Amino acid sequence: MKCDVINLDSKSVGSVDLAEAIFGLEVREDILHRVVRWQLAKRQSGNHKTKTVGEVSGSNKKPFNQKGTGRARQGNARAPQLRGGGKAFGPVVRSHAHALTKKVRRLGLKTALSAKAKEGSLIVLDEAKSAEGKTKQLASQIKKLGWKSALIIDGTTLDEAFCLAARNIIGVDVLPEQGANVYDILRREKLVLTKAGLEKLEERLK
Repeated sequence: MKCDVINLDSKSVGSVDLAEAIFGLEVREDILHRVVRWQLAKRQSGNHKTKTVGEVSGSNKKPFNQKGTGRARQGNARAPQLRGGGKAFGPVVRSHAHALTKKVRRLGLKTALSAKAKEGSLIVLDEAKSAEGKTKQLASQIKKLGWKSALIIDGTTLDEAFCLAARNIIGVDVLPEQGANVYDILRREKLVLTKAGLEKLEERLK
């Protein structure tokens, strides 16, 4: 699969061959759904907590006699049915993460890349570098390219000046190759791979 390579000035500087086994797969929405759910579940902090009967402050004394008052019997003033009492079966601090096999995670990433290629939203960039690290200059180049929402994936190391220039541009994210993930690929309209990032991704997913 052939794909043109452009630079930040929107000029064609060659072409590359995209691996069919990575960028030419059938789009499996069920796999994408499973991987995105797995990612978001791992991200949840799970620090919600309510106090149980044993954690609410107060006396453990029986509030009134069992019989003779005409009221319903109570054994503890901190019981869940009373005002100010503990919460029955409330949320506790826990992890929301669940297991997902490595095979499915790899297939999910391949499917996300294939989906972008199929819809014509995959762009191969010569390099993601900025000489001056100025946001104004990079924002102007991105506007000319028409990238309103883009994820830029570079090689193993990122250019510091480029990251500095891009970090304040709304709708543009920059990640190294090892940070490439299904959720971030799908949430942005355009997927921009540098030649270095493309090479590393193909090595990783072969």
